[in-house]
Amino acid sequence: IIGKNGAGKSNLLKILSQVTGPTVGEIKVKGRIASLLEVGNGFHPELTGWENIYLNGAILGMTKTEIKRKFDEIVAFSGVERYIDTPVKRYSSGMYVRLAFAVAAHLEPEILIVDEVLAVGDAEFQEKCLGKMKAVSGEGRTVLFVSHNILAIKNICKRGLLMKNGNLVSDNTIDRVIADYVASGSQFGFNEMLDPDLATYNTGEGHIRRISLITEKNSGTDILYEEPIKLKVNFELYEQVDDFIMDVRILTKEGNAIAYAMPKYDKQPIMNLPNGKYSQHIVIENKLQPDAYFLNIGIHFGKGRTIHYFEKVIQIRVLSVGSDDSNYPVSWTDGYTRPKTSWRLENWA
Repeated sequence: IIGKNGAGKSNLLKILSQVTGPTVGEIKVKGRIASLLEVGNGFHPELTGWENIYLNGAILGMTKTEIKRKFDEIVAFSGVERYIDTPVKRYSSGMYVRLAFAVAAHLEPEILIVDEVLAVGDAEFQEKCLGKMKAVSGEGRTVLFVSHNILAIKNICKRGLLMKNGNLVSDNTIDRVIADYVASGSQFGFNEMLDPDLATYNTGEGHIRRISLITEKNSGTDILYEEPIKLKVNFELYEQVDDFIMDVRILTKEGNAIAYAMPKYDKQPIMNLPNGKYSQHIVIENKLQPDAYFLNIGIHFGKGRTIHYFEKVIQIRVLSVGSDDSNYPVSWTDGYTRPKTSWRLENWA
């Protein structure tokens, strides 16, 4: 289930999980539901980790024997063995999500509902979670997954739902729905305010507030081959940042980084910036093959410490020259760029 912030995705999951009742209409559910919504939902804070495992299993209608059979697997997956006898109110948000996901995924519900709380975990644990969700789906059970991670959605799901302003606007194969999503301006659109909490890294010392992609034809996130990638990034610093750096990373659909832009590579001076609001204008030469690409954008201290960083914040689509509708997928054997090349032919004797 995909859509911009405020589209109604999380509310839909709360209704399906029976956390919130619908104002009108009804829901019909066939099968046991295990849901992982926002952090803090589903566990009793005063109970220990192992007590909450048994509590959640009982809520799902499982017997004590069934829960015991899965107990060691849940604890091992979560990685919180040392703290399993500690009340969960003392867990960090990352530990909480680890255990909550392990419980939801391993207690064999017919329907697993997951909101994008996985952003709290580290990259390794996120990969474990995505792998487990794919395994659950492969066992013939239903997975309802809300995420802004297009690659994860495409890897796990066969069917997609696109929501906008509380309405379902597309219900189709996942590839078709992702195409509709990208055409509508992707997660953050091409000129929208950002939710700082959706960032991959966030120290609180500064925030990227808005990212605008400026195209020649005002065509959303579509740009023509050789049309420069023009970005305007509005950001705010809450304290002085010495050796300030902003960078842009370009990735393939599969998540492989293929280009990296930062001021020092273009012999631009590194600046010390006092607290305040700024707009950074960026123009990147575009020699990318026609295909879809992601952009990562972040702000950093010059000594390598990240302040605020968004991964896959915008998905752009590079189109072939002469046909706005062309979008030929690139094979790895073609490479990802078309460098300007001169050719001269002569007779060889």
